[in-house]
Amino acid sequence: MNLSITSDYTTGAGDPSPYLKHIAEAGFTHVHWCHHWHTDFIYTEPELAAIEGWLSEFGLKLLDLHGSSGAEKDWTSEVEYQRQAGVELVRNRIAMASRLGSDVVIMHIRFEPDWEPLKRSLDELRTFAMERGVRIAIENGKLPAVQSVFDQYEPEYVGLCYDSGHGNLGFMDLDSLETHKDRLLSIHLHDNDGAADMHWLPFTGTVDWERLTRILATSAYDKCISMESGRGEDDDEQAFLQGAYEAGQRLTEMVQAAKQASA
Repeated sequence: MNLSITSDYTTGAGDPSPYLKHIAEAGFTHVHWCHHWHTDFIYTEPELAAIEGWLSEFGLKLLDLHGSSGAEKDWTSEVEYQRQAGVELVRNRIAMASRLGSDVVIMHIRFEPDWEPLKRSLDELRTFAMERGVRIAIENGKLPAVQSVFDQYEPEYVGLCYDSGHGNLGFMDLDSLETHKDRLLSIHLHDNDGAADMHWLPFTGTVDWERLTRILATSAYDKCISMESGRGEDDDEQAFLQGAYEAGQRLTEMVQAAKQASA
């Protein structure tokens, strides 16, 4: 069974190789690269070569990659030099995804009140991304913002990443996912109590997994279950990964059952 988990389930900086090894040992086949997702970190050739080697050594495939809007290099910034630097940061992640065999880069967007800087950035990145066979998946946030992007850009370039934790907090809920399921490129599955973004394992909070898996079964998403849960400071690492794998198995079975029911 193909299953994916986020690379930063313990930490998002430093040497990732021990965590990649443990992910593979727990039975996962894929990894969602989430290291440095909200930093100005630029991956260089030595780092990319090392990551490529570890993925090969541990028998893992890169499912998708969480790009960075950066701390100062922000592709949505109204300050032009910061926006341009942000475009270079996103371009770095698109090239990284392509190099490591993935076709999706997930991005957060922030464009209140003016979305023109983001539009310029998306326009500038379009050719670079499409030449490399990489699409940008906008992570669910405020629906009007996401809708504005979808109205402007074709699904061959821009789609949706549905984060179940965000959805459970009201940032594009399951009704919105149902509406936009034909643009679904990526999923970040984890749980919370509806009050804060805790990144718990699935089935430990209040996400409606029955409905969510039914929507996934009829959506454009055609890859494996991918979880973005995080390990607590006091959690045993092996037990956490085992619990994550078992949750992923259960979700996979629920999606498969929903597909059979809708056939």
